[in-house]
Amino acid sequence: MFWDGTGLCLFAKRLEDGIFRWPKIEDGVMRLSAAQLSALLEGLDWRLVHEARVTPAPTQAG
Repeated sequence: MFWDGTGLCLFAKRLEDGIFRWPKIEDGVMRLSAAQLSALLEGLDWRLVHEARVTPAPTQAG
């Protein structure tokens, strides 16, 4: 079950191979970002999803 801010969503999916890797429940809540939820629903390991790294721009040439 997932609350998207406008209503409650219920998902069901069966994996052909492998298992779902669920996050820990803390204070009665399982927290995932949208990207992590998408990975979980695809059967991927959501723990490998992270924010894009920011590459600092060079301050001087050469």
